[in-house]
Formats: sequence, C-alpha cells, structure tokens
Amino acid sequence: MRFPQAQILLFAKAPEAGRVKTRLIPVLGAEGAAGLYRRLLRSTILWIKDAEIAPLICCCAPGADHKEFLLLSRDIGLTMESQLGSDLGERMAHAASSRLVSGRTVVLIGGDCPALQPRHLLQTLTWLDGDCDAVIGPAEDGGYVLLGLKKCSPELFRGIAWGGDTVLEETRSRLQELRWQWRELEPLWDLDRPADLERFREMSD
Repeated sequence: MRFPQAQILLFAKAPEAGRVKTRLIPVLGAEGAAGLYRRLLRSTILWIKDAEIAPLICCCAPGADHKEFLLLSRDIGLTMESQLGSDLGERMAHAASSRLVSGRTVVLIGGDCPALQPRHLLQTLTWLDGDCDAVIGPAEDGGYVLLGLKKCSPELFRGIAWGGDTVLEETRSRLQELRWQWRELEPLWDLDRPADLERFREMSD
C-alpha cells in the first residue's frame, strides 16, 4: 500500500429507488437510477481496493447498518461507518476531523465519478505529503469530486450551498480565508445529469 497512513473516505448513500440520482429518474426511472448508482458505488469500491493506494472507509447514509451496505460488506469486505451530522457539510467535517486523529491525511470522495482514477488519488496524496494543506478535485458542474486534507476546520464546510453550482468557488474562498496552501486537480465530471449518461456509456464500451 503506497500511503498506509492516509485514509480514503468514500461518502455513499444507500442505493434506494427515489433517493439517489434523482435527476436521472426522468430518463431511467427510480429503480434504474438506483441500479446505476449501485453499479457506480460497487465499481468505485473495487478499483480503490485493487489499487492499494490507502485504506478505504465507506461513510454510509443513512447508516452503516443499512441492508445495502451490509450486502456490500459481505460481498466485497469493507470498513464502514455511519455519517454523523445534520447536513453534508457537518457529516464531512465530522468524518475528516475524526479520521485525521489516527492518520496523516484524508481524501473525501463520492461514489459517482466514473472519471476518477488511481492517478488522481496518488497525485492528491503526494501533494498532501508535501506542502499542501488541501487538494481539490473540481467538478465540471461547479462542485468538487474530491477533497484531500492534511488538517480540518469546520469553516471549510459550514454554510455551503451543497448541490449547487457555487460549491467550488465557496470552498476556494474558505481556503483563502483560512490561509491554507492548496492545489487543484484537473476538472472531472460526475454522473448526475441525463447528458452525462452518454459519456458514461462511451467509457463503458
């Protein structure tokens, strides 16, 4: 394992129909959208485990005891913990701060970015091993697909309009206010909109 003291925190929702990938429901239906998310999540877990870059922890919502996560753990073998907090910002802040107690660095990702590859995780952790306090993986839609941290502050997550197109700019502003050193990866896309489905199909062919 290349970075045994780091931890990759994969934020995942239970793939329940009507609760995940809701913007794809008009095209795929509720069950189809949930099935796609389940496929993406499983694929992400498998390639991260196979790459042996750093230990992987799945941060689960609504909780690690959900039947979907128990099935994943049984089939793949997975370290799981429940997300804690009233919104996504609180949940990410809690997971990052609690895991930084036992590790040098953490990388927060989602399970729905088919463009994310091992080289992005390796570059992030290499930068964090250097002089970077944080690394952002920008998303094309104005959010981010990855956040690497060497330290944590609640201000990095508080009051962000999660799910909107200003998340990236708001996060950059917080990093500037904190006077942290950070670097950014190339922009990537996550699978959220009907237009993204064709890109995913081309990747899968």
